[in-house]
Amino acid sequence: MINLPKYKQLILFDGVCNLCNASVQYIIKHDKKDAFRFAALQSTIGQQLIKEFKIDQTKTDSILLMSNKMDLSYKSTAALKIASKLGYPRNLMAFFLIVPPFLRNWVYDYIAKNRYKWYGRRDECMIPTPEIQSKFLN
Repeated sequence: MINLPKYKQLILFDGVCNLCNASVQYIIKHDKKDAFRFAALQSTIGQQLIKEFKIDQTKTDSILLMSNKMDLSYKSTAALKIASKLGYPRNLMAFFLIVPPFLRNWVYDYIAKNRYKWYGRRDECMIPTPEIQSKFLN
């Protein structure tokens, strides 16, 4: 069990995916309320949560959002909930939560399946700069 700071949400992301890393950088830049903390799925915390919540990584391998109530959101739902916290106009993306998840996740899965081919991948997880280190859980 991790100790997530009160009123923070944890974004678990694929630490070797260039698209995922660019998305994390974007979220950090626009997270004016400091709502999010981050951990790579490959990290110790990421692996601990995967085991604890019995997450099938063959079905979910790119983004998860966890609240301090230990609620998990997956795929497009996680992405849209994150966008909803990033202020105007990004928060308007939450409108798409009314679209049935099977439709949203079809688009999400298509992008996730091709993300390495389109955006590349790293050999290892990104190392946060000292300026943003406090936003990452080890």
